[in-house]
Amino acid sequence: MEDPRPQIQTALKDAMRNKDHARRDTLRMLLNAVRQVEIDERRELSAEDVTAILQKEAKRRRESIDEYTKAGREDLAAGERAELAIIEEFLPQQLSREEIMRLAQEVVAQVGASSPKDMGKVMGTLMPKVKGLADGKLVNEVVRELLS
Repeated sequence: MEDPRPQIQTALKDAMRNKDHARRDTLRMLLNAVRQVEIDERRELSAEDVTAILQKEAKRRRESIDEYTKAGREDLAAGERAELAIIEEFLPQQLSREEIMRLAQEVVAQVGASSPKDMGKVMGTLMPKVKGLADGKLVNEVVRELLS
């Protein structure tokens, strides 16, 4: 896996040159989140660690979008959507629902799952395969669908 930090740095410089303040602020926030974890854990982060931080930030934005939309605050949701789009530029390509469904079917057959009670077995085997490539919430939905 390639470290996204150099790409983020380059994008930040471009945003500063182009006076794109929203993009600049989002990219700075991402780099600060990475630096903060490095300081807190007192170690150099790997590319996988940085990607995990980006995914966490993306998840935070998705949750905020849901909450703002429920509260009728489309103005705030739009800002979060813009930040999410910028963050997703630096994440690896996500698996489609169909690809997740195919992988989930393989795992269901592999572990012999037949009912919703086997959800833990399926998720335990499937999540390491899709780590960084799919949203856990979507994976959970697909597996629930298959087992019910």
